[in-house]
Amino acid sequence: MKNLRLIPLALTPLLLSACALQSPPSAVSTHPPTRWFAPLPDGQPAAGLPHQGTLTDLSRWWEQQGDPLLVELINAAQAVSPSVASARSRIEQSRATRVAAGAALLPSLDASAGVSRGRTQPVTATPAPVGTSSQLGLQTAWELDLFGGRRDSRDAAQLRYEGAQAQWHDARVLVAAETANQYYSLRTCGQLLRVARADAASRAETGRLAQLSADAGFTAPATAALGRASAADANSRATQQAALCELDIKALVALSGMSEPDLRQKLALAPVGPAQTAIISIASVPAQALAQRPDVLTAEREVAAASADVGSAQAARYPRLTLSGSVAANNFRSGGRSTDFTTWSIGPLALSLPLFDGGRRAADADAAQARYEEAAAVYRGRVRQAVREVEEALVNLQSTAARSEDARVAAEGYRASFAGTEALYKNGLASLVDLEDSRRTQLAAETALLSLQRERASAWVALYRAMGGGWSRDLEGPGGPAVATGSPSRQP
Repeated sequence: MKNLRLIPLALTPLLLSACALQSPPSAVSTHPPTRWFAPLPDGQPAAGLPHQGTLTDLSRWWEQQGDPLLVELINAAQAVSPSVASARSRIEQSRATRVAAGAALLPSLDASAGVSRGRTQPVTATPAPVGTSSQLGLQTAWELDLFGGRRDSRDAAQLRYEGAQAQWHDARVLVAAETANQYYSLRTCGQLLRVARADAASRAETGRLAQLSADAGFTAPATAALGRASAADANSRATQQAALCELDIKALVALSGMSEPDLRQKLALAPVGPAQTAIISIASVPAQALAQRPDVLTAEREVAAASADVGSAQAARYPRLTLSGSVAANNFRSGGRSTDFTTWSIGPLALSLPLFDGGRRAADADAAQARYEEAAAVYRGRVRQAVREVEEALVNLQSTAARSEDARVAAEGYRASFAGTEALYKNGLASLVDLEDSRRTQLAAETALLSLQRERASAWVALYRAMGGGWSRDLEGPGGPAVATGSPSRQP
């Protein structure tokens, strides 16, 4: 008993040293900008709060595009995406790890049962009868978390579970953005194909008329050759554009998992028109909205988890105190007589002191600290990248908006110029070279206008992606509770 009284005295300096254990801060500063500096169409910088601080409109972004097929394709793509499935699997893994880390703080309880039969030979000459022993018992063990290492492990598991939930949302947003971009690419490709085919038909007619004129001796053979060459070039361009559209369809089939005949039928029935993208006011996108990005939250949670890992690694360098116990019901039967008795024990209360491990525990703590510094650097980089992505989307939106009217006026002007040159050519007042030059300019203007519309749709999708796609920290992941807004409390 006297030795037992010495245990608290021996543990006193160790407990005092535990209070000196300090993990690195679970949150690091990033100093994001207070407003966006990308120019608006009127040249003013963007500022303000989006939708009074909410992103409800972003969460219903695709429904508000006025294209049911787009929504159907996105839902189908998210359902079959391997990246979304992997993210869902990571949530389940993180949930299991969290449960295991929490269970390590509690005592363990195991049941045991045993039966044996034998004879104990006494010293006397009379042999002992054969006996049967049976035992049914419970055993328990508990490691007292003196220095908070197991609590740190539990907190790290909880933080990574929250990060895994955010990763699932991020994967869904990425799939939605990829599918939308591919869909818009296909729609633009179809419009470009119609322009290319109309141009090819027009050049073929011009070439036919030029050949008739050359056969009649009114124009030189070189003029007819120019007409044939122009028609062949236009036909080749239309064939190439059709192949690009076929590739876009193949890509959508792979993304959505739909059969190609079904997809082609849906595309044929879907209305063709410009996407309704003017939902978010550019002037209402603040830097505070970075908190709505799931990838930023994941990096933030990883910093806090790495901080908890440092605490766990530091605690492993200190003594471990374990307590065990057991209770059992025993029965011994021999020679027709049965004896019952009960045994129990509490202890030992065991103290394990790390004396020498070749520097393994210290190295583990140093590695955990290095991982924390890496996580902090990744988090800061993720925030800077998020700021860059939003700024770039705003710049592209402003640029496409500023160029849209000019592109429309240019296309209309070159269209009218070509009509006038074609009329002059038919009346013999312009050469075929003049006509082809005007046609080439008109085609370039039409293509530029459609490409600009496609670029603007991509910029809106990029802004949707950069703003987190309407994700919120209060949204739930698959089969789990809402992602918490704060880190678990941790005590030194």
